[in-house]
Amino acid sequence: MNQPEHNPEDPRNVRSLVIVFSYHHNNTEKIARTIAGVLGAEVKTPQEIQPEQLREYDLIGFGSGIYSATFDPSVLTLADRLSFAHGRKAFLFSTYGAPAFAVTRDFVADNHEEMRGKLRIKGYEVIGDFGCAGWNTNSFLRFFGGINRGRPDSGDLANAETFARAMLAKVRSTENP
Repeated sequence: MNQPEHNPEDPRNVRSLVIVFSYHHNNTEKIARTIAGVLGAEVKTPQEIQPEQLREYDLIGFGSGIYSATFDPSVLTLADRLSFAHGRKAFLFSTYGAPAFAVTRDFVADNHEEMRGKLRIKGYEVIGDFGCAGWNTNSFLRFFGGINRGRPDSGDLANAETFARAMLAKVRSTENP
């Protein structure tokens, strides 16, 4: 029987997992599923994961909506429970209920800092961050229809695809120096 030809561009050659907490409008889940599509990855919630399962993966994405300038407690708690994983590659992604113009590279990095720190303590190398605006109808915003209605939009999803391809390229470049 013929073996399939090895294709280094095939995302299945990098074992990937995307972990996401998404609640209000499933904004972050939309981004997670888009990234997972590029990576050929499963999407799981923090509650569906046992920390020892992560040893099976070359690349792990951790995503959440941003709540009080950080990830959801379920994702942060999972990070606290992880075993030490020297050099394992991870990336972070999120959606924000802040006005779209506020989502800058520094804004994303600042809101990912707590999660990034938890992963670094566990030996993970965080190789990228992605963030975009998400529809927010929390609190008084619901009386006005919210902000960022329609976000993430097709442009955000295209940016998430580009980000996912960049994460694959980074993992491949460290595997084959």
